[in-house]
Amino acid sequence: MDAPATKMSRQQILTLIAMASINFSSMICYSILGPFFPNEAKKKGVSQAMIGLIFGIYALCTLVGSLILGKYIVQIGAKFMIVAGLFVSSGCTVLFGFLDQVSDGTVFIVLCLITRCINAIGFSAAVTSSFAVSGKVFPDNIATVLGFMEIFTGLGLILGPPLGGWLYQSFGYEIPFVFTGCLLFATVPLNLWILPNAVPSSQNSFLRLCTRIKILLICFVVFTLSSGLGFLDATLSIFAIEKLNLSAGSVGLLMIGLSLPYGAASPVFGVISDKYPSVRKWMMVVGGMATAVSFCFLGPLPVFHIRSQLWLTVLMLIVVGFSLCMSCIPTFAEMIACAHENGFEEGMSTLGLVSGLFSAVWSAGMFFGPTIGGYITQTLNFEWSAGVQGALAFLAVRKINFRIKAISRRRVCRVL
Repeated sequence: MDAPATKMSRQQILTLIAMASINFSSMICYSILGPFFPNEAKKKGVSQAMIGLIFGIYALCTLVGSLILGKYIVQIGAKFMIVAGLFVSSGCTVLFGFLDQVSDGTVFIVLCLITRCINAIGFSAAVTSSFAVSGKVFPDNIATVLGFMEIFTGLGLILGPPLGGWLYQSFGYEIPFVFTGCLLFATVPLNLWILPNAVPSSQNSFLRLCTRIKILLICFVVFTLSSGLGFLDATLSIFAIEKLNLSAGSVGLLMIGLSLPYGAASPVFGVISDKYPSVRKWMMVVGGMATAVSFCFLGPLPVFHIRSQLWLTVLMLIVVGFSLCMSCIPTFAEMIACAHENGFEEGMSTLGLVSGLFSAVWSAGMFFGPTIGGYITQTLNFEWSAGVQGALAFLAVRKINFRIKAISRRRVCRVL
């Protein structure tokens, strides 16, 4: 039976505003690189594989940071983690904008990697804590709230690439990073004032959480989703510039085809996920299948003997954005439900573990996608690399579908 709708309290409204500001500003800072940084790095003698590593190292450090910070969120304090993380991330974003002044080659690469690593630690602190705080303040409507917040994630992803491309073309390399870094810094005092102080709770075990088969399957789904996004961040702009003859500004507009449907569909899938929990697994299956097909036609795969065309790329990006949203929105709520089903208490400790695991797995995919995808793109081409991402999504669908059938068979056996 559905819980009756209740009016949000003042604290819930303020928390929602704070979380939205974090999602929006963080995603703008993250997504501005796509339209121009890969090409700028190539001018400095950086290979496609190394460009993928510069993108991917961010996710690798976010993975490590999420696991550690998620484990100790109770001791550190969720509010402090958010504020400190935003401060560090904003500073690193501004600093990244001055790296074009260093010498080409090794020095540029090393400084890019160091800055991205520190930025990622700050980002992991803010995002891991924001998931936990959202689950604490909205325990009965977490998927709906996350769906609402993903609107602002989508807005950040929508505005970031064209804004970054326009600022780069108009003012040069530094200004996009200085502008967005200052925007992110503006959220520090806002969150310092708005966010509630969390109530301490007892500790739970990461190892125990990770031994649940259902949790591992959901984690694999999350991994494939973020891998696809990370792959596109590192490789799509060069593909669009070289194969489709687009400018950096046009590439930014092209990326809207991915982020706009994601942001627009998020609240709808969030409401469906909360209102009908039984359909969450099928949302992951259907969304994953659509993701697999669209990645195969994004290039498209050479086996189809279809020439790369702008309209087809845009159409497939729209399908990818929509299907990724359908698969992603139910995952966090389903992980929390699974943790509670297996005896984890309903407190900040459990929310910290789940949000840390979610962020870590998401980051693992964001590392795998750019690095492996960048290597395959350099060795073969973008078309085959996109096909590999599609194969990963299809494999995740197979695993989830097998799990659903196994559960159904056990239920039938109990009835008989």
